Amino acid sequence: MSRVVRKPRNSVQDRPGRLKLVVRRVRRHGKLIITGGALLGILLLAVAVGRSSMPGGFLAGLRDDINRASGRAGLRVERVLIEGRANTPEPVLRAAIGVNRGEPILAVPLDATRGRIESLTWVQSARVERRLPDTILVTLTERRPFAIWQFQGKFRLVDRAGQVVDQDLAEVKDLPLIVGAGAPVAAAQLLDLLGKHPALQSRLVAAVRVGERRWNLRLNTGADVMLPEGAEQAAIDRLMALHQGQALLDRPLKSVDMRLPDRLVVRPVNEPKPDDATRGAAPRKPT
Repeated sequence: MSRVVRKPRNSVQDRPGRLKLVVRRVRRHGKLIITGGALLGILLLAVAVGRSSMPGGFLAGLRDDINRASGRAGLRVERVLIEGRANTPEPVLRAAIGVNRGEPILAVPLDATRGRIESLTWVQSARVERRLPDTILVTLTERRPFAIWQFQGKFRLVDRAGQVVDQDLAEVKDLPLIVGAGAPVAAAQLLDLLGKHPALQSRLVAAVRVGERRWNLRLNTGADVMLPEGAEQAAIDRLMALHQGQALLDRPLKSVDMRLPDRLVVRPVNEPKPDDATRGAAPRKPT
């Protein structure tokens, strides 16, 4: 029988040609090459779109052409409707909107228009919409006066967020008075706490911000209730418990100091001065 003689492996004849080697390498690194090419294509597309969006670019010119075509087709502004306006002066609001009758409705920049409207003192937020074919709708949420702020001899109205509201003080009634630097931005939390205690709220004349850190409550009896920094609720709850048991708020007091959590310092109106307390007392014998 004849024996089959096998050629040794790795011989010159077994080596693949250059073409096969290239094919093998492409197959081995194909995913990496495809992924890199896709990322490069996305990058080039983003650059092209960004450049074409610039003034004079392709997309900007296309957008202008569409706006002009829509205007010729009848999509032009005929009405600007405003909802929610009560106190914002209408001429000032119209100027901020800046939309003229007859201009292409698709050319109205909604975000920029909304930004101009929200820059007005009276406006808390705004929404601007297109109502095709010919209407721009502006919906306002105006700031509402929340308190009267006294600072540096001036009185101003502020909303719940602490923003100044440009309105005549004579047009509002029954708003709490807050006093001092930093009072507007911190008033909402305190006034909400006082709203839970009508007996204290009805006696409040002013809430005075001290050092932009804590509050003093000036009552209609002339007393000052000194609240601790950051622990107003616990102090007010303790104060009202004392009032219910001892009618504390009805007493002729000069001050009620609640700044320390473990003690209460009450000073009557007719508290004697140190000199008065010792006047008339029998002299002490030297010891």
